[in-house]
Formats: sequence, structure tokens, C-alpha cells
Amino acid sequence: MPQHILRIDASARRDGSVSRDLVDRIIDRAGPHTIVTTRDLATGLPLIDEAWIRANLTPADRRTDTDRAALALSDRLIAELQAADTLVIGLPIYNFGVPSALKAWIDLVARAGVTFRYSEAGPRGLLSGKRAIVAVASGGTEAGSEIDFATGYLRHVLGFIGITDVSFVTADRLMIDNTGSLASAAAQIDALDLAA
Repeated sequence: MPQHILRIDASARRDGSVSRDLVDRIIDRAGPHTIVTTRDLATGLPLIDEAWIRANLTPADRRTDTDRAALALSDRLIAELQAADTLVIGLPIYNFGVPSALKAWIDLVARAGVTFRYSEAGPRGLLSGKRAIVAVASGGTEAGSEIDFATGYLRHVLGFIGITDVSFVTADRLMIDNTGSLASAAAQIDALDLAA
């Protein structure tokens, strides 16, 4: 059975984007029978608002047509997540954190009762059994350093919705050592086990 990858591109750049290039390389290693669904966040996503929150907090059997319309995009994004075996996320670090479009995607897919639930033992993710590979690109921020507020946050959010098998491919500090950083990222991709 072919594996299903959900590709999420968070870079605002389509041309010359290192994170997009890394994601291309990762997916190329997955094999010819891989099914890929692409969600390009550069087109933008709406921010959650009062109407969305009200609809989300309304029990499903009591939602109006207006409520269902407010949640329609969120439902589609969650369905993409549920259908995927593996997420491959392109993560450029912008101003030490995740791009705003990626934060908007997170807000739309992190829904109580759908992708996580609360219990007496605390929150429990409902998307277990999936894997995530995150391709990180940064100009000056070192991945995992005290000024990197992107990778730890994304690992936590993915774990919160049940995706705890998370790997990072890093091309960080590109403005400092571009050649070395890209070579390191290529070696990390070569070491990934992605065969379907």
C-alpha cells in the first residue's frame, strides 16, 4: 500500500526557498508510489475569529449552516491530516519563530474533540500513528538554540495532536555558512528512511 504524504509549505517565497527545496528532496526519496497532497500556505489562510470560535464551541448536532461554513476550511485541513501517513513540513524560521501562515494552519487544525481531547490525565492527541519530517531553514538562527522558538514549538504542537514521531532536517545559519549548512541538510536527508 503506498504511503500518503501531506506536504505543507510555509515559506512565503516560492522561488529560491531553501525549505521548499529541502521538502522536494525529502519527497523525492519517498519512492514513486507515494501519494502526495500539497498544502501551500503562501496563498494565505484566514485567522480564526469570533464566528469560528463560536462555531467550534457549538456541539456538532446544533451547528447552523453559518457555523458549518465557518468551520469548512478547518474540516478540510483536518481531513488532509487524518488521511496522511507522513507530514513533510517546510519550516523557514521568521524572526525566531514559525511563519504566521503556519501558525494560522495550526490554529485551524488544533480542535478539541477532533484532533485532541482533554481527559483527567490531561490532553491526548487523536492523530497518533503518523510521522512528521520538518525541513528547517534559517538565515542566522541556530536550530535548537535558545533563540529558536520555532522547532520546539512545532514539535510540541504536533505532539499535542498526537504526532510524536518528529524528525528535523536543518539548514540553519545559511547567512553564516551557506555551503556547509546545505551540505549538512543533504546528508540528513540521505540518512532518512522514507521507502514506502
